[in-house]
Amino acid sequence: MLKKLWKSRDVAASPSLSLALQGGGAHGAYTWGVLDRLLEDDWQIDGISGTSAGAMNAVALAQGWTRGGAEGARESLAAFWEAVSDTTPFELDLLHSLNPAGDGSLPGPVGMMMGLTKVFSPYQLNPFELNPLRDVVRAQFDFERIRRDCPLKLFIAATRVRTGKVRLFHTHELSEDALLASACLPTLHHTVQIDGEDYWDGGFTANPAIYPLMYECATPDILLVLLNPLVRPEAPRSAEEIAARSMELGFSTTFLREMRMIAHARSYIEEGSNWLPQGRLERKLTRLRFHMVEAEELVDAGTASKLNATRAFLTELRDLGRARAARWIRSHRQDVGVRPSIKLAEVFA
Repeated sequence: MLKKLWKSRDVAASPSLSLALQGGGAHGAYTWGVLDRLLEDDWQIDGISGTSAGAMNAVALAQGWTRGGAEGARESLAAFWEAVSDTTPFELDLLHSLNPAGDGSLPGPVGMMMGLTKVFSPYQLNPFELNPLRDVVRAQFDFERIRRDCPLKLFIAATRVRTGKVRLFHTHELSEDALLASACLPTLHHTVQIDGEDYWDGGFTANPAIYPLMYECATPDILLVLLNPLVRPEAPRSAEEIAARSMELGFSTTFLREMRMIAHARSYIEEGSNWLPQGRLERKLTRLRFHMVEAEELVDAGTASKLNATRAFLTELRDLGRARAARWIRSHRQDVGVRPSIKLAEVFA
């Protein structure tokens, strides 16, 4: 009896977070490191919103959490990224760095293959729809068990091609196709069809979505794990840099707009808090506490590094993410449950 009471007190005392996980190709291994360090520190997780690589991390965590709690989640994340690295068909020394070509361009055969995607569609380049990621997802995840047993609230974003609207797949709706839809880059992969609807990468409409964590999760503490830098030191000049920044902005705009709206709404509510009664939405907005881990080490990373799935590179990113999460925990663990650790108006407004 005493043991059960002690255990329940430990769980109650553990800090609780919801997670917003951004996409970014192989850079998602950085998020793996962040999550690995958080799970090591016994954080409780309420909900996870994820897009593309962020969605992969979310489902890997959920798979392990369902099987064996935090330690099971760490093992599942490691198994997923190791399986991803096993799909790499070749090892290139040029790819063993954050910015292999020095200017963000793609080296050698990788650049040649990506160049072809500007001329030919994936239906021409890959008519048989070969996708090594599908094999990894199929081997790693038991979607039936996740739908049935996972206690975490998952929100996996994909984009409806015909309407341009976001679709969030909840825990009970998850499937192999739903996860692959979230990571479907239209220049590289065939459109993913689910129930007669065509889907592309969720980054076009939510990278990641914040509103489900606001409305459907109990904890007011939301940790943003961002792979795309919020600020670039200077404007791009080369064709490759311009193309990379354009794509980056395209996958960040909806997230930045959502955060800006939240920041403005909170400021508006706070300005009238002395004389206007607050409704349910106002109370929910004002009690939200945002925190952020930004992949500052990836600011100068080239486009090619997002395609680098070699084990050495993914492990390097994991270690960077773990170190960054450790610094955040030292600085802000005491803030969770008490106060936000970032000022929304300064960061997003």
